[in-house]
Amino acid sequence: MNETFADRLRSAMARQDKKQVDLIRAAAEQGLKLGKSHMSQYVSGKTIPRAGILHFLAQTLDVDEDWLKDGKNTGTSRSCRREDNGTDNDHISGGITMRYFKKSSKLNNVLYDVRGPVVDEATKMEEDGTQILKLNIGNPAPFGFRTPDEVIYDMRRQLTECEGYSSANGLFSARKAIMQYAQLKKIPNVTMDDIYTGNGVSELINLCMSALLDDGDEILIPSPDYPLWTACATLAGGKPVHYICDEQADWYPDMEDMKKKITDRTKAIVIINPNNPTGALYPKEVLQQIVDIARQHQLIIFSDEIYDRLVMDGEEHISIASLAPDLFCVTFSGLSKSHMIAGFRIGWMILSGNKRMATDYIEGLKMLSNMRLCSNVPAQSIVQTALGGNQSVKSYIVPGGRIYEQREFIYNALTDIPGISCVKPKAAFYIFPKIDVKKFNITNDEQFALDLLREKKILLIHGGGFNWHQPDHFRIVYLPRIEVLKEAMDKIKDFFSYYKQA
Repeated sequence: MNETFADRLRSAMARQDKKQVDLIRAAAEQGLKLGKSHMSQYVSGKTIPRAGILHFLAQTLDVDEDWLKDGKNTGTSRSCRREDNGTDNDHISGGITMRYFKKSSKLNNVLYDVRGPVVDEATKMEEDGTQILKLNIGNPAPFGFRTPDEVIYDMRRQLTECEGYSSANGLFSARKAIMQYAQLKKIPNVTMDDIYTGNGVSELINLCMSALLDDGDEILIPSPDYPLWTACATLAGGKPVHYICDEQADWYPDMEDMKKKITDRTKAIVIINPNNPTGALYPKEVLQQIVDIARQHQLIIFSDEIYDRLVMDGEEHISIASLAPDLFCVTFSGLSKSHMIAGFRIGWMILSGNKRMATDYIEGLKMLSNMRLCSNVPAQSIVQTALGGNQSVKSYIVPGGRIYEQREFIYNALTDIPGISCVKPKAAFYIFPKIDVKKFNITNDEQFALDLLREKKILLIHGGGFNWHQPDHFRIVYLPRIEVLKEAMDKIKDFFSYYKQA
Protein backbone atom coordinates (compact mmCIF):
# COMPACT_ATOMS: atom_id res chain seq x y z
CA MET A 1 0.00 0.00 0.00
CA ASN A 2 1.34 3.45 -0.92
CA GLU A 3 2.18 5.60 2.08
CA THR A 4 0.38 8.98 2.11
CA PHE A 5 1.38 12.32 3.54
CA ALA A 6 -1.01 11.73 6.44
CA ASP A 7 0.64 8.36 7.14
CA ARG A 8 4.08 9.97 7.29
CA LEU A 9 2.81 12.84 9.43
CA ARG A 10 1.18 10.51 11.95
CA SER A 11 4.32 8.37 12.02
CA ALA A 12 6.55 11.37 12.69
CA MET A 13 4.18 12.64 15.43
CA ALA A 14 4.24 9.22 17.11
CA ARG A 15 8.05 9.08 17.07
CA GLN A 16 8.21 12.49 18.74
CA ASP A 17 5.26 11.69 21.04
CA LYS A 18 3.44 14.81 19.87
CA LYS A 19 -0.28 15.33 19.57
CA GLN A 20 -2.11 17.75 17.28
CA VAL A 21 -2.51 20.27 20.08
CA ASP A 22 1.26 20.26 20.67
CA LEU A 23 1.89 21.28 17.05
CA ILE A 24 -0.81 23.94 17.16
CA ARG A 25 0.77 25.46 20.28
CA ALA A 26 4.25 25.32 18.78
CA ALA A 27 3.00 27.08 15.66
CA ALA A 28 1.37 29.82 17.74
CA GLU A 29 4.65 30.38 19.58
CA GLN A 30 6.33 30.98 16.22
CA GLY A 31 3.57 33.32 15.07
CA LEU A 32 2.22 30.84 12.51
CA LYS A 33 -1.47 30.42 11.72
CA LEU A 34 -2.31 26.73 12.28
CA GLY A 35 -5.88 26.08 13.37
CA LYS A 36 -7.42 22.92 14.81
CA SER A 37 -9.41 22.30 11.64
CA HIS A 38 -6.31 22.64 9.44
CA MET A 39 -4.30 20.26 11.62
CA SER A 40 -7.14 17.77 11.70
CA GLN A 41 -7.36 17.77 7.92
CA TYR A 42 -3.61 17.21 7.56
CA VAL A 43 -3.71 14.23 9.93
CA SER A 44 -6.82 12.74 8.32
CA GLY A 45 -5.39 13.12 4.80
CA LYS A 46 -8.04 15.50 3.51
CA THR A 47 -5.49 18.12 2.50
CA ILE A 48 -1.75 18.82 2.45
CA PRO A 49 -0.29 21.98 4.04
CA ARG A 50 1.21 24.86 2.13
CA ALA A 51 4.98 25.28 1.99
CA GLY A 52 5.41 27.41 5.15
CA ILE A 53 3.42 25.04 7.37
CA LEU A 54 5.09 22.00 5.80
CA HIS A 55 8.49 23.46 6.68
CA PHE A 56 7.34 24.12 10.24
CA LEU A 57 6.02 20.56 10.66
CA ALA A 58 9.25 19.05 9.32
CA GLN A 59 11.39 21.19 11.63
CA THR A 60 9.25 20.57 14.70
CA LEU A 61 9.05 16.82 14.11
CA ASP A 62 12.75 16.60 13.14
CA VAL A 63 12.12 14.93 9.80
CA ASP A 64 13.24 15.61 6.26
CA GLU A 65 10.87 18.03 4.56
CA ASP A 66 10.99 16.25 1.18
CA TRP A 67 10.27 12.92 2.87
CA LEU A 68 7.31 14.38 4.76
CA LYS A 69 5.90 16.00 1.64
CA ASP A 70 6.07 13.16 -0.85
CA GLY A 71 8.25 10.37 0.53
CA LYS A 72 11.40 11.47 -1.29
CA ASN A 73 14.76 10.68 0.37
CA THR A 74 15.13 7.54 2.37
CA GLY A 75 15.81 9.29 5.64
CA THR A 76 13.25 10.67 8.04
CA SER A 77 15.51 12.38 10.56
CA ARG A 78 17.18 15.67 9.74
CA SER A 79 20.00 15.07 12.19
CA CYS A 80 20.97 11.78 10.55
CA ARG A 81 19.39 10.28 7.44
CA ARG A 82 18.07 6.74 7.97
CA GLU A 83 20.85 4.21 7.91
CA ASP A 84 20.52 0.47 7.27
CA ASN A 85 23.16 -1.76 8.93
CA GLY A 86 25.24 1.32 9.68
CA THR A 87 25.51 2.39 6.02
CA ASP A 88 24.53 5.92 4.93
CA ASN A 89 22.04 5.75 2.04
CA ASP A 90 22.91 9.24 0.73
CA HIS A 91 26.39 8.46 -0.62
CA ILE A 92 27.23 9.77 -4.06
CA SER A 93 30.32 9.06 -6.16
CA GLY A 94 33.59 8.87 -4.29
CA GLY A 95 31.91 8.09 -0.99
CA ILE A 96 30.92 11.73 -0.47
CA THR A 97 27.70 12.29 1.47
CA MET A 98 25.14 14.35 -0.44
CA ARG A 99 24.57 17.82 0.97
CA TYR A 100 20.96 19.03 1.16
CA PHE A 101 20.04 22.68 0.61
CA LYS A 102 16.98 24.18 2.24
CA LYS A 103 15.27 27.42 1.40
CA SER A 104 16.10 30.38 3.63
CA SER A 105 14.29 30.49 6.97
CA LYS A 106 13.35 34.07 6.00
CA LEU A 107 10.74 32.48 3.72
CA ASN A 108 9.06 30.46 6.47
CA ASN A 109 6.17 32.89 6.93
CA VAL A 110 6.09 34.27 3.40
CA LEU A 111 2.89 33.38 1.53
CA TYR A 112 1.73 34.30 -1.96
CA ASP A 113 -1.32 32.20 -2.69
CA VAL A 114 -2.26 34.16 -5.81
CA ARG A 115 0.26 31.71 -7.27
CA GLY A 116 0.08 29.17 -4.43
CA PRO A 117 -1.05 25.57 -3.71
CA VAL A 118 -4.43 25.85 -5.44
CA VAL A 119 -2.71 27.21 -8.55
CA ASP A 120 -0.16 24.38 -8.35
CA GLU A 121 -3.01 21.87 -8.38
CA ALA A 122 -4.55 23.62 -11.40
CA THR A 123 -1.21 23.39 -13.20
CA LYS A 124 -1.05 19.63 -12.58
CA MET A 125 -4.58 19.25 -13.91
CA GLU A 126 -3.68 21.23 -17.04
CA GLU A 127 -0.63 19.06 -17.60
CA ASP A 128 -2.97 16.07 -17.53
CA GLY A 129 -5.09 17.65 -20.25
CA THR A 130 -7.82 19.31 -18.19
CA GLN A 131 -8.99 22.75 -19.37
CA ILE A 132 -9.15 25.22 -16.47
CA LEU A 133 -10.97 28.56 -16.43
CA LYS A 134 -8.60 30.89 -14.59
CA LEU A 135 -10.35 33.54 -12.52
CA ASN A 136 -7.39 33.86 -10.16
CA ILE A 137 -5.11 36.57 -11.52
CA GLY A 138 -5.58 40.03 -13.01
CA ASN A 139 -3.90 39.36 -16.35
CA PRO A 140 -5.91 41.13 -19.10
CA ALA A 141 -4.18 39.70 -22.21
CA PRO A 142 -5.58 36.11 -22.12
CA PHE A 143 -9.12 37.52 -22.06
CA GLY A 144 -8.84 39.51 -25.28
CA PHE A 145 -7.85 42.94 -23.92
CA ARG A 146 -5.42 44.46 -26.38
CA THR A 147 -2.65 47.00 -25.90
CA PRO A 148 -3.35 50.29 -27.73
CA ASP A 149 -1.84 50.16 -31.24
CA GLU A 150 0.04 53.41 -30.70
CA VAL A 151 1.89 51.95 -27.73
CA ILE A 152 3.05 48.89 -29.70
CA TYR A 153 4.02 51.04 -32.69
CA ASP A 154 6.12 53.42 -30.59
CA MET A 155 7.91 50.60 -28.78
CA ARG A 156 8.88 49.00 -32.10
CA ARG A 157 10.22 52.31 -33.38
CA GLN A 158 12.36 52.80 -30.28
CA LEU A 159 13.70 49.26 -29.71
CA THR A 160 17.09 49.95 -31.27
CA GLU A 161 17.52 52.89 -28.89
CA CYS A 162 16.78 50.73 -25.83
CA GLU A 163 19.62 48.23 -26.00
CA GLY A 164 21.63 49.73 -23.15
CA TYR A 165 20.92 50.48 -19.50
CA SER A 166 19.00 53.60 -18.58
CA SER A 167 19.74 55.59 -15.46
CA ALA A 168 18.71 53.73 -12.30
CA ASN A 169 15.64 55.95 -11.87
CA GLY A 170 14.55 55.53 -15.48
CA LEU A 171 14.50 57.28 -18.84
CA PHE A 172 14.07 61.04 -18.82
CA SER A 173 11.02 60.86 -21.10
CA ALA A 174 9.30 58.30 -18.87
CA ARG A 175 9.97 60.21 -15.65
CA LYS A 176 8.92 63.50 -17.20
CA ALA A 177 5.57 61.99 -18.23
CA ILE A 178 5.11 60.48 -14.76
CA MET A 179 5.95 63.81 -13.11
CA GLN A 180 3.30 65.52 -15.24
CA TYR A 181 0.85 62.78 -14.29
CA ALA A 182 1.66 63.44 -10.61
CA GLN A 183 0.86 67.11 -11.19
CA LEU A 184 -2.55 66.15 -12.60
CA LYS A 185 -3.13 64.06 -9.47
CA LYS A 186 -2.16 67.09 -7.33
CA ILE A 187 0.70 65.20 -5.65
CA PRO A 188 2.89 67.90 -4.04
CA ASN A 189 6.63 68.53 -4.05
CA VAL A 190 7.64 66.10 -6.81
CA THR A 191 10.76 66.53 -8.95
CA MET A 192 12.27 64.32 -11.62
CA ASP A 193 14.60 62.83 -9.01
CA ASP A 194 11.60 61.68 -6.93
CA ILE A 195 10.39 59.25 -9.60
CA TYR A 196 11.63 55.67 -9.93
CA THR A 197 10.56 53.27 -12.66
CA GLY A 198 10.39 49.56 -11.89
CA ASN A 199 9.74 46.15 -13.39
CA GLY A 200 6.13 46.49 -12.37
CA VAL A 201 4.96 47.88 -9.05
CA SER A 202 5.83 44.51 -7.48
CA GLU A 203 9.58 45.11 -7.75
CA LEU A 204 9.24 48.57 -6.21
CA ILE A 205 7.19 47.28 -3.25
CA ASN A 206 9.94 44.79 -2.51
CA LEU A 207 12.57 47.50 -2.83
CA CYS A 208 10.69 49.87 -0.50
CA MET A 209 10.19 47.27 2.22
CA SER A 210 13.82 46.13 2.06
CA ALA A 211 15.10 49.69 2.38
CA LEU A 212 12.84 50.56 5.34
CA LEU A 213 12.34 47.67 7.73
CA ASP A 214 14.66 46.34 10.40
CA ASP A 215 13.90 43.14 12.29
CA GLY A 216 10.75 43.65 14.35
CA ASP A 217 9.72 46.95 12.76
CA GLU A 218 5.96 47.07 12.22
CA ILE A 219 3.98 48.23 9.21
CA LEU A 220 0.19 48.51 8.97
CA ILE A 221 -1.24 46.63 5.99
CA PRO A 222 -4.94 46.19 5.15
CA SER A 223 -6.80 42.91 5.58
CA PRO A 224 -7.75 41.76 3.02
CA ASP A 225 -4.59 42.84 1.21
CA TYR A 226 -2.71 42.26 -1.99
CA PRO A 227 -0.48 39.57 -0.45
CA LEU A 228 2.78 40.83 -1.95
CA TRP A 229 2.77 43.65 0.61
CA THR A 230 2.68 41.24 3.54
CA ALA A 231 5.18 38.90 1.89
CA CYS A 232 7.72 41.65 1.15
CA ALA A 233 7.42 43.17 4.62
CA THR A 234 7.96 39.73 6.17
CA LEU A 235 10.92 38.93 3.92
CA ALA A 236 12.52 42.26 4.88
CA GLY A 237 12.38 41.23 8.56
CA GLY A 238 9.45 43.44 9.44
CA LYS A 239 6.22 42.52 11.17
CA PRO A 240 3.08 43.08 9.08
CA VAL A 241 0.19 44.20 11.30
CA HIS A 242 -3.15 43.88 9.54
CA TYR A 243 -5.86 46.47 10.09
CA ILE A 244 -9.37 45.42 9.17
CA CYS A 245 -11.29 46.73 6.20
CA ASP A 246 -15.00 46.69 7.03
CA GLU A 247 -17.27 44.92 4.56
CA GLN A 248 -20.33 46.54 6.15
CA ALA A 249 -18.84 49.96 5.33
CA ASP A 250 -18.10 49.31 1.63
CA TRP A 251 -14.77 47.73 2.59
CA TYR A 252 -13.34 51.02 3.90
CA PRO A 253 -10.57 50.78 6.53
CA ASP A 254 -11.73 50.51 10.14
CA MET A 255 -10.07 53.60 11.62
CA GLU A 256 -10.44 52.51 15.23
CA ASP A 257 -8.81 49.18 14.44
CA MET A 258 -6.01 51.00 12.66
CA LYS A 259 -5.42 53.34 15.61
CA LYS A 260 -5.26 50.62 18.23
CA LYS A 261 -2.70 48.64 16.24
CA ILE A 262 -0.13 51.44 16.13
CA THR A 263 2.84 50.98 18.47
CA ASP A 264 6.18 52.69 18.96
CA ARG A 265 7.61 50.24 16.38
CA THR A 266 5.13 51.20 13.64
CA LYS A 267 6.85 52.91 10.73
CA ALA A 268 4.23 53.16 8.00
CA ILE A 269 0.67 52.65 6.80
CA VAL A 270 -0.07 50.89 3.53
CA ILE A 271 -3.28 51.59 1.63
CA ILE A 272 -4.42 49.92 -1.60
CA ASN A 273 -6.76 52.33 -3.40
CA PRO A 274 -8.52 51.29 -5.57
CA ASN A 275 -8.43 48.08 -3.63
CA ASN A 276 -7.39 44.62 -4.66
CA PRO A 277 -9.15 42.26 -3.83
CA THR A 278 -12.37 44.12 -2.92
CA GLY A 279 -12.67 46.70 -5.72
CA ALA A 280 -13.33 49.43 -3.12
CA LEU A 281 -12.59 53.08 -3.88
CA TYR A 282 -11.83 55.33 -0.92
CA PRO A 283 -13.53 58.75 -0.82
CA LYS A 284 -11.76 61.90 0.31
CA GLU A 285 -13.14 61.80 3.87
CA VAL A 286 -11.75 58.29 4.41
CA LEU A 287 -8.36 59.26 3.00
CA GLN A 288 -8.30 62.35 5.22
CA GLN A 289 -8.86 60.22 8.32
CA ILE A 290 -5.91 58.03 7.36
CA VAL A 291 -3.76 61.13 6.82
CA ASP A 292 -4.77 62.44 10.26
CA ILE A 293 -3.71 59.15 11.88
CA ALA A 294 -0.39 59.12 9.99
CA ARG A 295 0.21 62.75 10.94
CA GLN A 296 -0.47 62.14 14.63
CA HIS A 297 2.07 59.29 14.72
CA GLN A 298 4.48 60.64 12.06
CA LEU A 299 4.18 57.61 9.81
CA ILE A 300 5.11 57.10 6.16
CA ILE A 301 2.17 56.50 3.81
CA PHE A 302 2.59 53.90 1.06
CA SER A 303 -0.27 54.11 -1.44
CA ASP A 304 -0.71 51.38 -4.07
CA GLU A 305 -2.76 53.04 -6.83
CA ILE A 306 -2.15 50.73 -9.80
CA TYR A 307 -5.92 50.70 -10.60
CA ASP A 308 -6.43 54.47 -10.39
CA ARG A 309 -7.56 54.69 -14.04
CA LEU A 310 -10.08 51.82 -13.70
CA VAL A 311 -12.77 53.67 -11.72
CA MET A 312 -16.48 53.30 -12.58
CA ASP A 313 -19.83 54.92 -11.80
CA GLY A 314 -18.59 58.45 -12.42
CA GLU A 315 -16.42 58.33 -9.29
CA GLU A 316 -13.06 60.12 -9.03
CA HIS A 317 -9.85 58.63 -7.72
CA ILE A 318 -7.97 60.83 -5.26
CA SER A 319 -4.30 60.26 -4.47
CA ILE A 320 -3.83 60.31 -0.71
CA ALA A 321 -0.48 62.08 -1.20
CA SER A 322 -2.41 65.13 -2.44
CA LEU A 323 -3.85 65.48 1.07
CA ALA A 324 -0.56 65.05 2.93
CA PRO A 325 2.04 67.65 1.83
CA ASP A 326 3.58 67.61 5.33
CA LEU A 327 4.10 63.83 5.42
CA PHE A 328 6.41 61.57 3.45
CA CYS A 329 4.40 59.56 0.92
CA VAL A 330 5.28 56.96 -1.68
CA THR A 331 2.69 56.50 -4.43
CA PHE A 332 2.78 53.46 -6.74
CA SER A 333 1.20 53.10 -10.15
CA GLY A 334 1.94 51.73 -13.61
CA LEU A 335 0.59 50.66 -16.98
CA SER A 336 0.01 46.91 -16.47
CA LYS A 337 -3.72 47.20 -15.86
CA SER A 338 -4.81 50.47 -17.45
CA HIS A 339 -3.01 49.77 -20.73
CA MET A 340 -3.39 45.97 -20.67
CA ILE A 341 0.38 45.36 -20.81
CA ALA A 342 0.99 43.33 -17.64
CA GLY A 343 3.75 41.39 -19.40
CA PHE A 344 5.74 44.53 -20.24
CA ARG A 345 6.45 45.04 -16.52
CA ILE A 346 6.44 48.81 -16.22
CA GLY A 347 5.49 50.55 -13.00
CA TRP A 348 6.70 53.51 -10.98
CA MET A 349 6.80 55.08 -7.55
CA ILE A 350 6.61 58.77 -6.71
CA LEU A 351 8.21 60.21 -3.56
CA SER A 352 6.37 63.28 -2.34
CA GLY A 353 5.63 65.58 0.57
CA ASN A 354 8.06 66.08 3.43
CA LYS A 355 11.18 64.34 2.15
CA ARG A 356 13.32 65.76 4.95
CA MET A 357 11.83 63.24 7.38
CA ALA A 358 13.03 60.40 5.12
CA THR A 359 16.46 61.59 3.93
CA ASP A 360 18.32 58.49 5.04
CA TYR A 361 15.58 56.16 3.84
CA ILE A 362 15.71 57.78 0.40
CA GLU A 363 19.44 57.06 0.32
CA GLY A 364 18.56 53.42 0.93
CA LEU A 365 16.07 53.48 -1.94
CA LYS A 366 18.71 54.94 -4.23
CA MET A 367 21.20 52.27 -3.21
CA LEU A 368 18.82 49.39 -3.93
CA SER A 369 17.65 51.02 -7.14
CA ASN A 370 21.25 51.34 -8.33
CA MET A 371 21.97 47.71 -7.43
CA ARG A 372 19.39 46.42 -9.91
CA LEU A 373 20.89 48.80 -12.54
CA CYS A 374 17.57 49.82 -14.12
CA SER A 375 14.12 48.62 -15.05
CA ASN A 376 13.01 47.29 -18.44
CA VAL A 377 14.12 50.01 -20.89
CA PRO A 378 11.87 49.14 -23.88
CA ALA A 379 8.85 49.28 -21.56
CA GLN A 380 10.01 52.62 -20.17
CA SER A 381 10.18 53.98 -23.70
CA ILE A 382 6.39 53.89 -24.13
CA VAL A 383 5.39 55.55 -20.83
CA GLN A 384 5.18 58.98 -22.45
CA THR A 385 3.03 57.61 -25.28
CA ALA A 386 0.77 55.71 -22.90
CA LEU A 387 0.13 58.54 -20.46
CA GLY A 388 -0.42 61.16 -23.17
CA GLY A 389 -3.30 61.45 -25.61
CA ASN A 390 -6.37 59.22 -25.73
CA GLN A 391 -6.81 56.83 -22.79
CA SER A 392 -8.44 53.77 -24.36
CA VAL A 393 -9.25 52.29 -20.95
CA LYS A 394 -12.02 54.86 -20.53
CA SER A 395 -14.18 53.03 -23.04
CA TYR A 396 -14.06 49.88 -20.88
CA ILE A 397 -15.35 51.45 -17.66
CA VAL A 398 -18.55 53.19 -18.78
CA PRO A 399 -21.97 51.61 -19.49
CA GLY A 400 -21.59 49.42 -22.56
CA GLY A 401 -17.86 48.95 -21.91
CA ARG A 402 -16.48 45.49 -21.23
CA ILE A 403 -15.27 45.93 -17.66
CA TYR A 404 -18.40 47.83 -16.61
CA GLU A 405 -20.80 45.29 -18.11
CA GLN A 406 -18.81 42.33 -16.79
CA ARG A 407 -18.88 43.94 -13.33
CA GLU A 408 -22.66 44.30 -13.55
CA PHE A 409 -23.09 40.68 -14.65
CA ILE A 410 -20.82 39.11 -12.02
CA TYR A 411 -22.36 41.11 -9.18
CA ASN A 412 -25.90 40.12 -10.14
CA ALA A 413 -24.95 36.49 -10.75
CA LEU A 414 -23.19 36.13 -7.40
CA THR A 415 -25.92 37.76 -5.35
CA ASP A 416 -28.41 35.41 -7.03
CA ILE A 417 -26.73 32.40 -5.37
CA PRO A 418 -28.29 31.46 -2.00
CA GLY A 419 -25.66 31.85 0.70
CA ILE A 420 -23.48 34.30 -1.24
CA SER A 421 -23.41 38.07 -0.74
CA CYS A 422 -21.02 40.78 -1.90
CA VAL A 423 -20.33 44.50 -1.99
CA LYS A 424 -20.45 45.90 -5.51
CA PRO A 425 -16.94 46.98 -6.55
CA LYS A 426 -16.42 50.52 -7.82
CA ALA A 427 -13.01 50.04 -9.40
CA ALA A 428 -10.45 47.55 -10.76
CA PHE A 429 -11.77 44.18 -12.00
CA TYR A 430 -12.12 42.09 -8.85
CA ILE A 431 -15.02 41.15 -6.61
CA PHE A 432 -14.69 39.61 -3.12
CA PRO A 433 -17.88 37.68 -2.29
CA LYS A 434 -18.81 36.44 1.19
CA ILE A 435 -19.84 32.84 1.84
CA ASP A 436 -22.38 31.84 4.49
CA VAL A 437 -19.99 29.38 6.17
CA LYS A 438 -22.72 27.89 8.36
CA LYS A 439 -24.85 27.04 5.34
CA PHE A 440 -21.96 25.26 3.61
CA ASN A 441 -20.12 24.12 6.77
CA ILE A 442 -16.90 25.72 5.51
CA THR A 443 -13.99 25.75 7.94
CA ASN A 444 -11.14 25.73 5.41
CA ASP A 445 -11.40 28.17 2.51
CA GLU A 446 -8.36 26.76 0.72
CA GLN A 447 -10.07 23.36 0.69
CA PHE A 448 -13.19 25.03 -0.73
CA ALA A 449 -11.10 26.49 -3.59
CA LEU A 450 -9.51 23.08 -4.24
CA ASP A 451 -12.90 21.34 -4.24
CA LEU A 452 -14.31 23.88 -6.73
CA LEU A 453 -11.25 23.47 -8.93
CA ARG A 454 -11.43 19.68 -8.97
CA GLU A 455 -15.19 19.47 -9.48
CA LYS A 456 -15.90 22.42 -11.80
CA LYS A 457 -12.45 23.16 -13.32
CA ILE A 458 -12.63 26.78 -12.15
CA LEU A 459 -9.60 28.40 -10.51
CA LEU A 460 -10.09 31.24 -8.04
CA ILE A 461 -8.29 32.37 -4.89
CA HIS A 462 -9.67 31.86 -1.39
CA GLY A 463 -9.85 34.75 1.07
CA GLY A 464 -6.96 33.41 3.14
CA GLY A 465 -4.72 34.09 0.15
CA PHE A 466 -5.32 37.81 0.81
CA ASN A 467 -4.58 37.60 4.54
CA TRP A 468 -8.27 37.54 5.42
CA HIS A 469 -8.41 35.40 8.53
CA GLN A 470 -11.92 34.01 8.29
CA PRO A 471 -12.73 31.15 5.85
CA ASP A 472 -15.67 33.04 4.36
CA HIS A 473 -14.51 34.89 1.23
CA PHE A 474 -13.02 34.32 -2.19
CA ARG A 475 -11.91 36.57 -5.05
CA ILE A 476 -13.11 36.41 -8.63
CA VAL A 477 -11.36 38.19 -11.49
CA TYR A 478 -14.13 39.29 -13.87
CA LEU A 479 -11.99 39.91 -16.94
CA PRO A 480 -13.50 37.14 -19.17
CA ARG A 481 -16.28 38.06 -21.57
CA ILE A 482 -19.84 37.74 -20.28
CA GLU A 483 -20.52 34.49 -22.14
CA VAL A 484 -17.53 32.90 -20.39
CA LEU A 485 -18.50 34.39 -17.03
CA LYS A 486 -22.04 33.07 -17.50
CA GLU A 487 -20.78 29.53 -18.02
CA ALA A 488 -18.53 29.88 -14.96
CA MET A 489 -21.30 31.27 -12.78
CA ASP A 490 -23.69 28.50 -13.81
CA LYS A 491 -21.10 25.99 -12.63
CA ILE A 492 -20.40 27.88 -9.40
CA LYS A 493 -24.11 28.17 -8.65
CA ASP A 494 -24.54 24.45 -9.21
CA PHE A 495 -21.53 23.74 -6.98
CA PHE A 496 -23.06 25.73 -4.11
CA SER A 497 -26.39 23.93 -4.56
CA TYR A 498 -24.90 20.77 -3.09
CA TYR A 499 -21.55 21.65 -1.49
CA LYS A 500 -20.96 20.91 2.14
CA GLN A 501 -17.48 20.76 3.57
CA ALA A 502 -16.77 17.55 5.47
